[in-house]
Amino acid sequence: MARIALVTGGIGGIGTAICTRLAKDGCIVVANCHPSEAATAEAWKRARAAEGFDIAVFAADVSSFDDSERMVREITEQVGPIDILVNCAGITRDKTFKKMELAHWEAVINVNLNSVFNVTRQVWEGMLERGFGRVINISSVNGQRGQFGQTNYSAAKAGMHGFTMALAQEGAAKGVTVNTISPGYVETAMTLVMDEGVRNSIVNGIPMRRMGRPEEIAAAVAFLVSDENSYMTGANLPVNGGLFMH
Repeated sequence: MARIALVTGGIGGIGTAICTRLAKDGCIVVANCHPSEAATAEAWKRARAAEGFDIAVFAADVSSFDDSERMVREITEQVGPIDILVNCAGITRDKTFKKMELAHWEAVINVNLNSVFNVTRQVWEGMLERGFGRVINISSVNGQRGQFGQTNYSAAKAGMHGFTMALAQEGAAKGVTVNTISPGYVETAMTLVMDEGVRNSIVNGIPMRRMGRPEEIAAAVAFLVSDENSYMTGANLPVNGGLFMH
C-alpha cells in the first residue's frame, strides 16, 4: 500500500523537489501551503499535473496549532492517515540583533520551529499506533554553525534538531523514526535573485564551489523515509557541499 506523505511548505523550491521525488517513489503526496498562497498553489498544482504528478494541496497556517489540527484532520478524512511528515515550512526575517524587533523574532520562531510541534503533534499518535512513521525536519547549516544577522533563524533551526533527537527516543521502539536534514545554500528562487557578487562570495566559500540543487535535498529525504531505512533515527544529515563539517 502506498505511503501517504505530507510536506509542509510543499510549494516552495525545496518543498516542490521533495513532493515530486516522493511521488516518483510511489507515495501519495499532499503539499501544504499558507492560506495567502492559494492562487500560487493552484498554478503549482497545475504545473505538477502537467509533469504527471497528482499532488493535493491543503492550505493551513502551520504556525497555528488549531489550523494545523484542522488541516491534518481534513487530510486524514479525504486522503488517509499520514505515514510520512516532512516539516519544510520556513521563512527568514534577517536583521542584526540590535535591530531585530520582537515581531521578527516571533515570526521566524513560530513558522520555523513552533510549526514542527504543531503539525507533528497531529500525526504522532497515529504513527505510533500503526507501528510505522517517518518524520523529517528540514533544518539548515546555519542551525549548526550560526549566521550573522540570523539569531532568530539559527535558533529556530538548531531547535528543530533538538526536537528531532528528543522525539526520536520516544518513537524508536515503535517503528517511528525522526531525523533532520540540514541543507547548505540551495538554488531556489530566493537565492537566484541574490546580487551576483553576494552569490559568488557564497559559492567561493563552499568547498564544492556550487550551491546545492533542491533535488539533492529531496534525495536525502527519499533515503530517510524509505521502508528499508528503519535503523537511523535522531540523526542530522548535512547536505551542504562541505560548507560545514562536524
